[in-house]
Amino acid sequence: MKYSSQTVARPYFIAAIGLFIGQILFGVILGLQYVIGDFLFPEIPFNVARMVHTNLLIIWLLFGFMGAAYYLVPEEAERELHSPMLARILFWVFLTAGVLTILGYLLVPYAQLAELTMNDLLPTMGREFLEQPMITKIGIVVVALGFLYNIGMTILSGRKTVVNLVLLTGLVGLAVFFLFAFYVPDNLVTDKYFWWWVVHLWVEGVWELIMASILAFVLIKVTGVDREVIEKWMYVIIAMALISGIIGTGHHFFWIGTPGYWQWWGSIFSAMEPIPFFMMTVFAFNMVNRRRREHPNKVAVLWALGTAVMAFLGAGVWGFLHTLAPVNYYTHGTQITAAHAHMAFYGAYVMIVLTIISYAMPIMRGRVAADPRAQAVEMWSFWLMTVSMVFITLFLTGAGVLQVWMQRYTENPEPFMVVQEKIEIFYWMRELAGVIFLIGLVLYVISFFIKGGDREMATNAVAETS
Repeated sequence: MKYSSQTVARPYFIAAIGLFIGQILFGVILGLQYVIGDFLFPEIPFNVARMVHTNLLIIWLLFGFMGAAYYLVPEEAERELHSPMLARILFWVFLTAGVLTILGYLLVPYAQLAELTMNDLLPTMGREFLEQPMITKIGIVVVALGFLYNIGMTILSGRKTVVNLVLLTGLVGLAVFFLFAFYVPDNLVTDKYFWWWVVHLWVEGVWELIMASILAFVLIKVTGVDREVIEKWMYVIIAMALISGIIGTGHHFFWIGTPGYWQWWGSIFSAMEPIPFFMMTVFAFNMVNRRRREHPNKVAVLWALGTAVMAFLGAGVWGFLHTLAPVNYYTHGTQITAAHAHMAFYGAYVMIVLTIISYAMPIMRGRVAADPRAQAVEMWSFWLMTVSMVFITLFLTGAGVLQVWMQRYTENPEPFMVVQEKIEIFYWMRELAGVIFLIGLVLYVISFFIKGGDREMATNAVAETS
């Protein structure tokens, strides 16, 4: 490790994994509630469990992004972090706000929580993924501003690289688009129109810049390929991601009351969205094939390649399956949407955070890579989580196809709950795959507690790669 301030990333990574475990536990609970409707009712109703599941996803990924930035920016900028103390303070502020918000969801009825947090002064609650109380949203803005100041000052006073400038652009976009969470128009169409400016332009816009920069950083470190080659790939990928992703927001405007031209704009540019993900897959494999050295952290390389492949499948292929307006007319809001969402989030963002954690954590512990036994366990976790997510996606896709056929496309559509009972087998299989995913995540955590190996060899390897 080149700079001592990079260790600031460690608590962010630990918090991210802890919250990730919580998210998956609630995912397993939700899966059971799909087939056992009164499971944990009334203690944890379905709507509350789902709110916790999705909010934990957002919170832990943000912790992961912040940890990644605190780790890679000093190394890219070739100087210490501007203020390690500020980073530590913001960590506790963000963690406290996040945990209290989740506890609020679980312990206080949502309407009462809105009253307690003075939502009436500036109503922002009640919207999917943005259920956080106003005071939590303000806290997120404060943390984001402090974080951007810290990262920005580090980059401005150090070396400017494509990696850290693209990362900074993505992080600034993340903060700016979150401000639309405070804008809640009375008109429902306008409300949904701008709601997607947060949700879509995060996950199919600026977050892709964050993902690309983290992936590029790790590939530079583990392959030894010239930085100029990787940077040229980044320019093309980012340009395609922004062109297709920004205008591709239109695929959310098909059926909410917006003008009909969005069906053309949304369909055309959404059809282009798989292109940058395919390019990212080619890019990752091309860089690994051109590598100048065999990096001892083989599992980090595996996570990097897995990120590119799964992001292309989840965000690209499964996104394209139902993104054209004539198809989306039948599929929107079905389990096909859920299938796409699960694989896309896992492939694009979960895996990139796990990639940087797998690369950086051993180095922050004084080693270039974990012990081979630890890496073997982590590889098992990779395959268990990845394969189980593939099956979760396939099971939800099967449920969605039958749901579309029986509930919407047929000449004699059946009621929603009748269809749900007929496709219950897919939900049971999805639940089994979810349990296997949780086992894989537990193995990922266990791998960090397996110690051993030659410390001197590790130290020499660090010197070689730095």
